[in-house]
Amino acid sequence: MVLDLAFIWALLIAFAVLAYVVLDGFDLGVGILFPFIKGTRNRDTAMNSVAPVWDGNETWLVLGGGGLFAVFPLAYAIIMPALYAPITAMLLGLVLRGVAFEFRWKTERGKFLWDWAFAGGSLIAALSQGIMLGALIQGIKVDGRSYAGGWFDWLTPFSLMTAVAIVIGYSLLGATWLILKTEDDVQRRAYELASALTLALLAAIGMVSLWTPFLNPTFLARWFSWPAILYVAPVPLLTLAAAGRLVLAIHDRRQAEPFLATLALFVLCYIGLGISLYPNIVPPSISIWDAAAPDKSLAFLLVGTVVLVPIILAYTAYSYWVFRGKVDTDGGYH
Repeated sequence: MVLDLAFIWALLIAFAVLAYVVLDGFDLGVGILFPFIKGTRNRDTAMNSVAPVWDGNETWLVLGGGGLFAVFPLAYAIIMPALYAPITAMLLGLVLRGVAFEFRWKTERGKFLWDWAFAGGSLIAALSQGIMLGALIQGIKVDGRSYAGGWFDWLTPFSLMTAVAIVIGYSLLGATWLILKTEDDVQRRAYELASALTLALLAAIGMVSLWTPFLNPTFLARWFSWPAILYVAPVPLLTLAAAGRLVLAIHDRRQAEPFLATLALFVLCYIGLGISLYPNIVPPSISIWDAAAPDKSLAFLLVGTVVLVPIILAYTAYSYWVFRGKVDTDGGYH
């Protein structure tokens, strides 16, 4: 049996991107919500809830981006010039919030500046990721094997809408993470924010879901033609079920279920995105097989990845296990 190495690598890259979104999404969300959390002590608690894991979460971004460069070089060569501006903005935002993590604890007089740096860097990174997602979904102009669009093709009403949707989604992940990890004032504030953000996210998912099929005839046929609709129908139905569980969990003031239900929404939306785009890695015309490196290169890289990914998963799981439980106002866990 001959392995389809390009398909295997597409699954690995997709997994790395999903892992990044759901893991780094909640700590970006905590940063976005920082201005809405009042009091230095409460902000300290919120930041301490993500401090042990935030940098490890970004490992998956490195794996996804580096993997794209090594495994799908044609896709990398087209996507990078198409999205230079939002990619650069995302990296600068991540650097800004990373610096804020370190320097916020070194000063009292200037702490408010680092608070805003943490919030601003998180917001910039989230907006940039949303814009990149929207630009990729709507399609990238390609001539032969090169990017053929302009400097600002990424800036469209659809990409701006997906940017807002990602910011709302990350904010909800952050709020539900704080519900899970904190107590008292911070947790009460997180419940208040989560209630409003849930409605906003469901509205955003609805708008993106209704708009996306009309960007490309292939998307429309995949979601609404017969009998394809029978195969894809479970995704929106499960999304509705997850949304219902999220609303009930927040209403009933449950602790872990809001975060898990929000994660489920992200995973289901990601599956829906995969249904729309597959098998293209650069919509609308470059497939994963068109963009893949030679099989010998894919096989060589796969050997290392088979060793590396379980190690990353193991130390990620271990770090979350060590820092399980609630974080208190002094930064300890119990």
